[in-house]
Amino acid sequence: MLLFNDNMPIMSDHQFSLYDLKVETIEGDKPFVCAHTAGHSFEVRGENLHFKTDEPFSLYALAALLPLLPTKQRPLNQFDWMATDHIIACPDPHCGAQFKISRIGKQIFNRDDTTIVPLPDQNDWIEE
Repeated sequence: MLLFNDNMPIMSDHQFSLYDLKVETIEGDKPFVCAHTAGHSFEVRGENLHFKTDEPFSLYALAALLPLLPTKQRPLNQFDWMATDHIIACPDPHCGAQFKISRIGKQIFNRDDTTIVPLPDQNDWIEE
């Protein structure tokens, strides 16, 4: 159950938030070599990628972007480079396409809906 304070959700126990993302093709300082089109985009909502119908997106560019997206979805420390570097170059060094990652929303998830692994008593992975 979500509670609200000043129109902002308050998370209860066993909940966490993830940002929804938009990844959009933008022009860089060189011409496109690959079959990119400026303005083509997809969204990341939770664990799912959402593509517009019949709007292609390069498999190789997607492979370069995928490792970054789960981190971009999470709250970040202000000094972490992931919190400031949002323009990613096409993996083809000759191509001028770039991909802008933007946060477009925020969702709250229940831990029990995302894993069957029990919550440990001690967790060294949490940032204090």
